[in-house]
Amino acid sequence: MMAFTKHSGIFTPIELELLWRVFDQLCNERRLALKDGDQREQLACEVIEAFQNGFTAEAELWQSLSKRRSARA
Repeated sequence: MMAFTKHSGIFTPIELELLWRVFDQLCNERRLALKDGDQREQLACEVIEAFQNGFTAEAELWQSLSKRRSARA
């Protein structure tokens, strides 16, 4: 289980499902396996941060982080 102690927000079950779907899609896109714990935790923090910064629709949340990845590559 990943530690989200850096984030103090309380999420509803629906929000958690959305965050998980986006996280899972991005893990697949970036080919992060379960063994890539540090990278997965960093990605989880990015997903939560983007959500808390207003990217609350699933498509826009995914696109915001997917574009960020492309810009870094």
